[in-house]
Order: sequence, then structure tokens, then C-alpha cells
Amino acid sequence: MEHATDRFPSPDELASRLGLLDDRLRELSGGRTAMLPVTKAFGVDAVRAVLATGRTEVGENYAQELLGKHLDLVAEKESEAEGTVPSARWHMIGGVQRNKVRRLAGIVSLWQTVDRVDLVDELARRTPGARILVQVDPAGTPGKGGCPPADVEGLVLRAVDGGLEVAGLMTVGVIGDAEATGAAFRVVARLADDLGLVERSMGMSGDLESAIEHGSTMVRIGRALFGDRPC
Repeated sequence: MEHATDRFPSPDELASRLGLLDDRLRELSGGRTAMLPVTKAFGVDAVRAVLATGRTEVGENYAQELLGKHLDLVAEKESEAEGTVPSARWHMIGGVQRNKVRRLAGIVSLWQTVDRVDLVDELARRTPGARILVQVDPAGTPGKGGCPPADVEGLVLRAVDGGLEVAGLMTVGVIGDAEATGAAFRVVARLADDLGLVERSMGMSGDLESAIEHGSTMVRIGRALFGDRPC
């Protein structure tokens, strides 16, 4: 996979884009919705550029990519004077296989795609007290992560009983179908309300307006910050 450094903006340009998006989110949400920069398919320099703006939260879709970037930053931090290289607080926003949990335990600060009992149990065993979001798939899209809405309450209770911190719910919109995406966001927001969960990670670059309209507290933004991903 290409990780060319010339495929994403300079630190100054990135800081400008982040600022403009922050302003837009404040205008649309009244300050309710935060932005999570996502560096999927871009190299560790993209993470460094985010950290250089004073932000620490970064989203990644793939376990191996997250781990590689984390290790690069750790190695750099160890080779520099103490405190000169900021640390990232990683959000795992892609599907997670059980056998990846052990390697990511202690590195991921928020697991956003917890969608089944065996993953809940593995997290409870490998990283007690981990902070998670339960991923919901209201549209029932084949091959897409997320549990059915009817399973959400049981999964949340299983996670809480296992000692995990359930911060909220997460969902992904339906590509190319704004109506179905809005309906999915409504279902997830209502579920979060019913369960008393604060965090609703809904929306990406292409559907953030709809997500905010339906109560998103976090939008996951990659393309609007970094441009099209490398092939």
C-alpha cells in the first residue's frame, strides 16, 4: 500500500482544514459534535501532522496499520528528548478480529466497533475496563459490521457485566442512499437515548450534515482532511 507523503496536506494546510471543519461543526451542532481525524491508508506522517495541531485523538481502520504507526511514534519518542513527540490516543474504527485484541490491548483508547459477544468477552479478558462503543447496523447490510438493533441492549449489558465501559453507540451510513443513512442514524440515536448512552459516533465526510442533524456526538473525518486515499 502506498503511503506517499505528498498525498496529504502540509501541517499548515491541515491545521487550516481542521479549523474550518471545527467551525462548521460548531455552527451545525452548537458544539455537541466533535471531529475524529482518520488517517487510514496514509502513513505515520499524517498522524504526526494531526498531533502537531495539538490534537491527540486519531482513528484507524486496520489493526496492523494502527499498530505500525503506534510503534513508529513510540520509537521516535524514545529517540527524542522527553515530551517532544506527542502521543496519540487511538480509536479503532474498523472491524476487529479476536486474535488482534491481544496486540492492541493497552494501545487503543476507544474500541468503536464492538458488535458481538465473543469480541466483548475477549476485550473483557485482555483489556479489563476498556472503553468501547457498540456498533449497530440498522440497515442489515450484508457483510458490514454491526449488530442488529434488537441485540444492542443485550450486548451492552454483557459488556457492562464484563467490566467494560460502554460509552455509547457507533454506526456507518448506507453508501449512496441518503434516506437509508438518515433512517439508520435515527435508530442509533434513539437506542442511545433509551439506554442512557452519551456517545453517538455517526457520520463521515460525505454524510456529516445528516449525522449531526440526527444527534451525532462524533464524526469520523478522513477524506475532507487528507483528500482521496492512496491506491
